[in-house]
Amino acid sequence: MLDFVHLHVHTQYSLLDGQASIAKLLKKATADGMRGMAVTDHGNMMGIKEFYNACNKLNGERKKEGLEPFKPIIGCEMYVAPNRKESKEKELGDLVRYHLIVLAKNKVGYHNLVKLVSRAWVDGFYNKPRTDHADLERYHEGLIVCSACLAGEVPRKISAGDMAGAREAIEWYHNIWG
Repeated sequence: MLDFVHLHVHTQYSLLDGQASIAKLLKKATADGMRGMAVTDHGNMMGIKEFYNACNKLNGERKKEGLEPFKPIIGCEMYVAPNRKESKEKELGDLVRYHLIVLAKNKVGYHNLVKLVSRAWVDGFYNKPRTDHADLERYHEGLIVCSACLAGEVPRKISAGDMAGAREAIEWYHNIWG
């Protein structure tokens, strides 16, 4: 298990979707020999400070034992609006939300992730906090994105038989993140 790191983990801060406490997740991950873990709660970063502090405490104990530090990976499973995040017209499909895992790979990425999540709550809230392609492009530096799950943009378009739309989405993400 040394080479396996969870990049899509929900905690009790993913309302109606996760119930695991951060302390128990860390205990299980380290018991299984994992070197790190990403916390990617749905639409929020409410557990990140608790996660980061728990990892720092854990790493203090690991250092005394001569063990490598456990790597906390800061992230969020964001909701991406199909149009603009400010658009709130049910008839235009604005209730649709694509899931996207967004991970910070450095300090710049952390700051950009905080901006994205904050803007999603303040400007994009429509049933859930949403971001959009414009903000993802604007704040992409220092971030890594993953397709999340079957509710992601590409999987949903493939499932709907929209291969041209799926290809267009893949190309858009590729142009931004390489």
